[in-house]
Amino acid sequence: MKKLALLVSHIVMLGVGFALGVYLLPILIAPPAPAAAEVARLADDAAFKARFSRDLAGSDLLHWGEGDVTVSPEAVTLMGRLAPGPDYKLYLSPRFVEDEASFLAAKAEMVRIGDVNTFENFVVRVPSEVDIERYDTVVVWYEAFGEFITAARYR
Repeated sequence: MKKLALLVSHIVMLGVGFALGVYLLPILIAPPAPAAAEVARLADDAAFKARFSRDLAGSDLLHWGEGDVTVSPEAVTLMGRLAPGPDYKLYLSPRFVEDEASFLAAKAEMVRIGDVNTFENFVVRVPSEVDIERYDTVVVWYEAFGEFITAARYR
């Protein structure tokens, strides 16, 4: 019985260690966030402004975003914060989505802009072939685990 208890406790601790590693590794290896001055400069020239909010249907304790978002033909910026995690992608959507199901239903119509590598402020350059006027929502999606992080309607 004692050996079984030790085995179970070690397996549980291995699982806890793995989960902490998945959560903490992106924080430890994240590049420095862009300076607030750079984000503000790009935001001043933005065509659209929106706001990420924690109270969306698909957001929860571990998957959220908050702050001011701007969208221009050159860049999408955030002056705010995201829940830490690896493999975040930034999408533009032609309709508002606020959870995993609505994201997956609209994904074929979306365009992926790029990677989000920082969790406080970000600047993601918009590829020149993307017309931001064809979309109305910016979405942060956790690609590896298929988790909705946040979204904001900008038009």
